[in-house]
Amino acid sequence: MTLLQVMAADDADNVLLRTTDDAVIGAELAARGITFDRWPVLDNATETASDELLAEYDDRVAELNASGRYKHIDIARIHPDDANPEWPQIANGAREKFLNEHRHAEDEVRFFAAGRGCFYLHLGDEVVAAVCEGGDLLSVPAGTLHWFDMGTRPDFIAIRFFEEADGWVGDFTGDPISSGFPTLDQLLTAP
Repeated sequence: MTLLQVMAADDADNVLLRTTDDAVIGAELAARGITFDRWPVLDNATETASDELLAEYDDRVAELNASGRYKHIDIARIHPDDANPEWPQIANGAREKFLNEHRHAEDEVRFFAAGRGCFYLHLGDEVVAAVCEGGDLLSVPAGTLHWFDMGTRPDFIAIRFFEEADGWVGDFTGDPISSGFPTLDQLLTAP
């Protein structure tokens, strides 16, 4: 379920908007300078090798990168592995990396080929939580304060677009704001 929840930055319980309507989500994000789009989803994305997956989306990727701006395009994958006793620790480590507020020197562009994750955008006096699922493309402008939650059981495939090889490195603010907002899991179970 693609979901947008807008909350007051100083009070996460003050929900200003909550919607699953793609048109409303697109309009609300566009009004805030955030690009949101929907691409077709492949039924077998989780079984498709990364190079094949990129080939499947070649036309869309080429259109998005028509200017040649993105020099590094790759795939990030994380899936539950209950056969591995270290999986919970691996999952928690992956999740913890981006749970604190940070920004990037370049746009953060992600297409979710499968699974889900949530971008929390700290935009002045509001926090916009955008839960992205398979088919969603989100572009967060450079310098935007945000954090990302992949949930307690991370499971997603995302095509990532970078201008520089280290474009994913975050500049963390040290602000504890993220700890006061609902997690991805909580957003998904809220009424």
